[in-house]
Amino acid sequence: MSTAPAHGSFALGLDFGGTKVEAALIDATGTLFAPSRFRAPTGPSSSSAELEASVTAVVTQAVAALPNDAPLAGVGIGTAGPITVASGVISPLNVPAWRDYPLADLVRSLVPNVPVRLRLDGLCITLAEHWVGAGQGVDNLMGMIVSTGVGGGLILGGRTITGPSGNAGHIGHVEVSGYDDPCACGGRGCLEAIASGPKTVAWARRQGWTGTTGEELAAAHAAGDDIAVRAVQRSGEALGHAIASATNLVDLDLVAIGGGFSHVSPALFDAARRTIAERTGFEFATRVRLAHSALSGEGPLIGAAALIHRASMVP
Repeated sequence: MSTAPAHGSFALGLDFGGTKVEAALIDATGTLFAPSRFRAPTGPSSSSAELEASVTAVVTQAVAALPNDAPLAGVGIGTAGPITVASGVISPLNVPAWRDYPLADLVRSLVPNVPVRLRLDGLCITLAEHWVGAGQGVDNLMGMIVSTGVGGGLILGGRTITGPSGNAGHIGHVEVSGYDDPCACGGRGCLEAIASGPKTVAWARRQGWTGTTGEELAAAHAAGDDIAVRAVQRSGEALGHAIASATNLVDLDLVAIGGGFSHVSPALFDAARRTIAERTGFEFATRVRLAHSALSGEGPLIGAAALIHRASMVP
């Protein structure tokens, strides 16, 4: 066991996604205890046993880092969807080995005798931004993750909106007019199929670009490569269309966007803002603000822990 400044109890935040799973301890002020942060790979080619081993490793390591005499208040799980909250099962589109997998039960077996709560990763990032990030003081906001996939979550009137299955706010599978990209969910023109990191890279490659990663696309964009510039603009415009539609639906004040691909270039946000501004007949829609996540890569973990520390906000 290690020691840390006293901030009362800790919650274990677990973030499960299409590339990696991470776990860390977060105190009641929203501060991540750095020595407790561990990650392991996931990915579309992983078997169920490999995924279980990765989750088990990061959870076990994080719990072992609990400071001396500090209580563990519970475990919050943020995960790619879709999910079923009532049973704690997940079926992430980008992780085909897990369909209706009982992730909450696995975590309960690893950390018994404490509450375990599971919600979409998009909702968790929204909770984190509202708590200690770019959304502080804003009670009508959407948080978004633009990474391997595209996720989202909603806080309206200061309360999280989850829906009966827990999938409310999943903006990645809203279809965007003018696009026909096929999506793993069965739809066409879904935001995730257009604007996620891997799908943007795939579109650029179909145009003749020879890179293979989002990091390479970012470098190519910075160097002025025409295909990379068009790829980022295309994704940004799709984000803008979806955000404008969401704002027309629920009257948002702020959208806070995190995730690795959200940092590909400032041009991504510029394109999204221009697209939103085209809604000239709806002042309430064009006033929505876009902001980068203020929490860097810690946001999903802090938000998962908020399921415990700020449980009163989450139905």
